[in-house]
Amino acid sequence: MANIEITLDGGKVVTAHVNGKAIKTDQSVRNGGGGTAPEPFELFLASIGTCAGVYVKSFCDQRGIPSEGIKIIQSIEFDPEKRVPSRFKLDIKLPAGFPEKYSAAVVNAAELCLVKKTINYAPQFEVVSSRSED
Repeated sequence: MANIEITLDGGKVVTAHVNGKAIKTDQSVRNGGGGTAPEPFELFLASIGTCAGVYVKSFCDQRGIPSEGIKIIQSIEFDPEKRVPSRFKLDIKLPAGFPEKYSAAVVNAAELCLVKKTINYAPQFEVVSSRSED
């Protein structure tokens, strides 16, 4: 993946520019923003469940299993002292007609999510500043 450029676009709007797409974020009105887009932390949380969903959808597609009616309910527990998530739970709700023999395999497919794997491996972060060339 190439670099992602982040721009500060007025008010509390911050946009990530990635592969020709713009992903806007904003703060809620309560947090001084306009509430026009998800907050960055909301996007982070959504990336976990949506990533798992991509793997579940791919699993179903590869086997010709209809994916309509499948839902993933994501819940988060917070560590009250650290004020960060301490547990994520993804509950894959399968419709009545979903083949029982694939129930465990769908969970295994969701476990392949790259977002989840990245969190599990706790990458290092480096934040620096530099002067623009323009």
